[in-house]
Amino acid sequence: MLTAIYPNALEIPAGGLRSPPLLTFPAAVYIIYGSMRAGGGRPAPAKSEEGFSMTYTMKVAGLERQLPLCKVADNFYIGAFIIFGDAELTVACAKDLLARIPENSYDYMLTAEAKSIPLIHEMARQSGAKKYFVARKGSKVYMPDPIHVSVRSITTLRTQDLFLGSDDCALIRGKRILIVDDVISTGESLHALEELVKTAGGIVTGRAAILAEGDALARTDITYLAPLPVFNADGTVKE
Repeated sequence: MLTAIYPNALEIPAGGLRSPPLLTFPAAVYIIYGSMRAGGGRPAPAKSEEGFSMTYTMKVAGLERQLPLCKVADNFYIGAFIIFGDAELTVACAKDLLARIPENSYDYMLTAEAKSIPLIHEMARQSGAKKYFVARKGSKVYMPDPIHVSVRSITTLRTQDLFLGSDDCALIRGKRILIVDDVISTGESLHALEELVKTAGGIVTGRAAILAEGDALARTDITYLAPLPVFNADGTVKE
């Protein structure tokens, strides 16, 4: 719902209104309201039996954050790790990840839209990279002859397509690619990006993320900064 607050913006002609008036907004202030509902296709923040929001204290890259616990399925909850808008955390995580990845082990970095974009951009900035790639969630009119793969993410709960244009594919062909993500969990997003690189003719030489969650903790082919557990409905860590 959109509500506009504006002073002296609406003039009503004599005799009343016959048709929708022309509104002017000389000093308008807009307030946008939104809501996220459980069962609406995305995990929703969970509450304890007492009605309090449940959180998990996460320590990574020398910083501490409170992660809301969100229900994915009955008795299966995840910690919502979001770096959007958190410049301090993004800069710190990018620095620590780059320190763990050999500088000469890749030619380009690749991520999927959208949560990891701040991270890959900051990693490119700190490392001096002039180019990185973002696989888009939809085909864009400016993408020449795009290729695509399908992926099902634990946070979106539905199948999505990831796209790369042929111009990006031409640059990837024959190059070593470092895949970057914020959280590696089921590995579905990672696998989709690997397929994109393979289709484009590139070579995946590394996989990096801020956090490894759930089954990803057993993987030996990824570089990450900290583990992220999954949770029971009461907020306790699953064994």
